[in-house]
Amino acid sequence: QVQLVESGGGLVQAGGSLRLSCTASGRGFSGYAMGWFRQAPGKEREAVASISQSGSSTYYADSNKGRFTISRDNAGNTVYLQMNTLTSEDTAVYYCAAGSYFSSLRMSVDHYDSWGQGTQVTVSS
Repeated sequence: QVQLVESGGGLVQAGGSLRLSCTASGRGFSGYAMGWFRQAPGKEREAVASISQSGSSTYYADSNKGRFTISRDNAGNTVYLQMNTLTSEDTAVYYCAAGSYFSSLRMSVDHYDSWGQGTQVTVSS
């Protein structure tokens, strides 16, 4: 397993942007599919975006398509989530996760074994 640490969360106005980072420690980062999930108060954890081990394929939840971009730097053991045109609906704790399975068609918490501690994103309207 890898250990994951997220950063980059904070308070932003509606329409603004944030870039989240997730840095992994441990071996074999390039062998993991990586994903971002989020959880708002009182709601279940939901998928945001994921990226394949090589970075050549991605998946986005419908609500994020066109606004969010996931990318990774395997040399630096880091995965990113660029979030643009943020709305109050994006307010949540964002979690980074690592797993061995990737699909460009679906994304589930069941696909991931290692999780970060989360970083808070708050969008003010």
